[in-house]
Amino acid sequence: MVKAVIGGTVIAQAERDDLISLEGNLYFPPAAIRQGSLQPSSTRYTCPWKGAARYYDVITDGSQTHDAAWCYPHPHQSAVDRVGTDFSGYVAFDSREADILD
Repeated sequence: MVKAVIGGTVIAQAERDDLISLEGNLYFPPAAIRQGSLQPSSTRYTCPWKGAARYYDVITDGSQTHDAAWCYPHPHQSAVDRVGTDFSGYVAFDSREADILD
């Protein structure tokens, strides 16, 4: 089981086979994210090949970590084709804020 941990709190956990690795980041499936731990951020970014990203602040025991997670809700079809699987809504975590434990 792979876990994403921020501030001692497990934010996401999934089997390695359920994760998608992109550009050095592990993306967790939406169902693997701890409910109530992500709050939409106002940060906007568009990746030239993946499309528009959605950033999240991570909430842990009353603490908030700004822009510590992101996903691509509707990646470009060419990105899905390039990756070989649909990664819509899969969530990655900023390695400066989250520990990814295997």
